[in-house]
Amino acid sequence: MKVLTEIETEVVIVGAGPAGLMLACELALAGVETLVVEKLPQRIEQVKGGAIQPRTAELLQMRGLLEPLLQRAVPTDPVGGHFAALPVPLDCTPWQTRHPFPIAIAQWGIEEVLEERATAGGARVLRGTAVSAVESDNDGVTVTADGLRVRARYLAACDGGHSMVRKLLGLPFPGRPGTHQAVLADVRLSAVSSLVPQQLGHMSTLTRQGGGYWAMLAPLGGDRYRFTFGRADRADIDRDTPVTHEEITAALQAVYGEETTLGAVDNSSRFSDATRQLEHYRAGRVLFAGDAAHIHPPLGGQGLNLGIQDAINLGWKLAAAVQDRAPSGLLDSYHTERHPVGAQVLHHTSAQRVLADPHPSEDVAALRDIFIDLMRLPDTNRHLAGLLSGLSLRYELPGEHPLTGQRIPDIDLVTPVGPTRLSALFGSGHAVLVDLAGVVPADLRLPARVDLVRATCTDDVGTAALLFRPDGYVCWAADDSAACGETLLSAIAGNLTEADRAPCPPCP
Repeated sequence: MKVLTEIETEVVIVGAGPAGLMLACELALAGVETLVVEKLPQRIEQVKGGAIQPRTAELLQMRGLLEPLLQRAVPTDPVGGHFAALPVPLDCTPWQTRHPFPIAIAQWGIEEVLEERATAGGARVLRGTAVSAVESDNDGVTVTADGLRVRARYLAACDGGHSMVRKLLGLPFPGRPGTHQAVLADVRLSAVSSLVPQQLGHMSTLTRQGGGYWAMLAPLGGDRYRFTFGRADRADIDRDTPVTHEEITAALQAVYGEETTLGAVDNSSRFSDATRQLEHYRAGRVLFAGDAAHIHPPLGGQGLNLGIQDAINLGWKLAAAVQDRAPSGLLDSYHTERHPVGAQVLHHTSAQRVLADPHPSEDVAALRDIFIDLMRLPDTNRHLAGLLSGLSLRYELPGEHPLTGQRIPDIDLVTPVGPTRLSALFGSGHAVLVDLAGVVPADLRLPARVDLVRATCTDDVGTAALLFRPDGYVCWAADDSAACGETLLSAIAGNLTEADRAPCPPCP
């Protein structure tokens, strides 16, 4: 009988993709003992999800992760995102963000930065470790994986659209199966025609058709390109069928001319437009994030960003649960908040799938023309830009103040120690109470993981004090000192932590 190595940890994460590694960063930042197990022996250097959307960029900047990622970004002209590859860039500037354009970064580069941060914070990553069994009980989870038996208080399944954890638990993954197949390949071209784009631009400028194929060729620098292609009469190819050099060459030359020559294929894979979502993101001591919880057509640069934002929403809540300081229902609010976000992405990517059809019917072509005209209207463009960038997201949180549940733009602040930005206050992963008008009592005792920052701001934020969750969303706001006593502590106890609550002194 094979002897298993026993490991104990507070949280085990299955899957070392962007969602799993972002969650590991968040848990390590909170001091939670974390183990990541990944079935692949080494990271695959495939571009895959290659864009960081504006709200994801804001969240990564809050944790000090954006700068090292920008060092790995592909140079590109500033250009807005897209909806269904239609030729009208999405304008995020009305949302008052410092990052109004998607940032082109290969997925493996994102994973590299996140893993470096997670391991520096104390998380462990074990590669070449495939999960074969999961047992959950009231006190925790036991995971068996390639000679290991891991006991943890919680398991986070971030192991992709074909999640083994989901299958082992027998959880249904309802939705629509894929009707179209496509190939994604990272290639090197030894010769190019004039049809090959030389620089990244708007998605609509990178797509072409020819010889029965639709294709998108995105330059990555030098001779490297990301090549995506498909054709309607090959929709039934099994996803596990290897992509051949000849198949890529045929598509490449059909669309970009015979003088375009394939030099090498770094890696390749097939994908479909299947749409599925778990009914519940939590099953007892097991939680799901990223593609393990939802899959959708790869349109609008949504998947990677949705998974990273899942992880940032879950991380601080799971840490509070592990450290026995979570208010009742806090961990369940992960599903309550993120499931509707995932459902919305599935909804609008399904709409994009219709509009982006490379061989549209006459009716769809007419619809597309009308939609393009609508996208040129500022209000429509702003709505779609907020939707796809994540900047318009608002959580339904308790509280009557109109700012509750929203993001606040990264405003400039002046504190007693000097000028700073709002984003710079979240590096510790704590909740942050920002007093903009001197209304928070000086002797108010706050829990250890709530940081008080007294500051002034030239921008009109619309309130005197703001309490931010660790993920940067407002969970309480006050317009004057009358609301800064018991209601503030109640908001902390209800939204953040039940620990260390102290009596409220009289308000000034």
